Amino acid sequence: MTGLIVNNITIKQVGSAEAHLVAGLFNQYRIFYNQFSDIGMAKAFLDERLQHNESIIFVAIDHNTQQAVGFTQLYPKYSSVRLSKNWILNDLYVDADYRKQGIGEKLIKTAMDFARANGSTFVQLETAVDNYDAQHLYESIGFVKQGEETEFFLYKIALNA
Repeated sequence: MTGLIVNNITIKQVGSAEAHLVAGLFNQYRIFYNQFSDIGMAKAFLDERLQHNESIIFVAIDHNTQQAVGFTQLYPKYSSVRLSKNWILNDLYVDADYRKQGIGEKLIKTAMDFARANGSTFVQLETAVDNYDAQHLYESIGFVKQGEETEFFLYKIALNA
């Protein structure tokens, strides 16, 4: 997949041989959610998902430094009623030094474009109830909260296929 370049940031889909590009960010993402740090396990987990076509990962690369600065990971969710494969935007993380620059929004919109192009009817995600920045971002894009939860909020956005 050709990368989308915006403000010196390239967004591209990660292939099965490129898990190393996001392993460090994935490890930081897990730490953000109070999990232990283990870069080896993080890379192995991503390798397995990509090798078995169990997820889609998009990465944001800083054009100047060639460093990965953000990523999102999608998992399929099948709908028998809609006869479609939809997507759970399960992971989204942007390095702290690159936040508030629109990278998270670009990653989400790239994921939505991918889902739409593949005939999906919706994308859903969850975020912690105290992750106010993420909630604001998702709602500004058009995601709609699907009820109240105690630990995580579920959000969903319909796609016009």
